[in-house]
Amino acid sequence: MARQFNQITDDQKAFVEAQHIFFTGSAASDGRVNVSPKGQDSMRILSPNRLIWLNLTGSGNETAGHLLEHPRMTLMWCSFETRPLIYRIYGTARTIHMGDPDWDALYAHFPPNIGARQIYDVAVEMTQTSCGYAVPFMDFAGDRDTLDRSMEAKGDNGVPRYWMEQNTTTLDGKPTGMPEQAV
Repeated sequence: MARQFNQITDDQKAFVEAQHIFFTGSAASDGRVNVSPKGQDSMRILSPNRLIWLNLTGSGNETAGHLLEHPRMTLMWCSFETRPLIYRIYGTARTIHMGDPDWDALYAHFPPNIGARQIYDVAVEMTQTSCGYAVPFMDFAGDRDTLDRSMEAKGDNGVPRYWMEQNTTTLDGKPTGMPEQAV
């Protein structure tokens, strides 16, 4: 049976922090809905009604474009281990880019990463737990280092160039708000 809460409880926080992957969902007023997996050490719960996640450079930038139109966001975690559980957080988010006034203070919560592209600051409006009885058991074998190696190979100048080439519009051609970077 699903249960709703108006904030992240201590038990839910412990569950989230023990997971190795989470999923984000966003959508503009029209076009495609985006669901994206996130891993590595990229999420922090700052309070019962606030979390941040570090968005690393990827092939697309859908979430940033969607948030320019509608700031709503859903995050989801699944237990792949002993305890069956699906946990969702519903809220609104804002995008913080490198160089924005809040960047340094929020980025300090994460280990340095050459591929750090944005931080999403999520205001939690509601959380929900559900059973997860059909989620399979899976073992965590480790984080992939492929993204890190790819960004390191591009170098400090190549990463912003990649953003300008690949991350300025969504799949539907809408802007993502990526600021011009010095290349």
